[in-house]
Amino acid sequence: MAKEKNDDPVMEAVRQRVAESGLTQQALGEKMGYAPESARQSVSKFMKTGDPQISMLRRFAKAVGISLKTLLK
Repeated sequence: MAKEKNDDPVMEAVRQRVAESGLTQQALGEKMGYAPESARQSVSKFMKTGDPQISMLRRFAKAVGISLKTLLK
């Protein structure tokens, strides 16, 4: 059975931090190090994943100004 994206507590924390940050997907993507041409699409894809890579979580945490440890609590 496929896991729903809302079942992952880490991605729920990511979505909550995005909402709290007030950043657009474009701005967040650029802060995560993506080129302006692909920033929005890259963040959109990241937000939809149910199994994020740790490297992506690190980039996200840095972009929103928190530690990875804080994100994963």
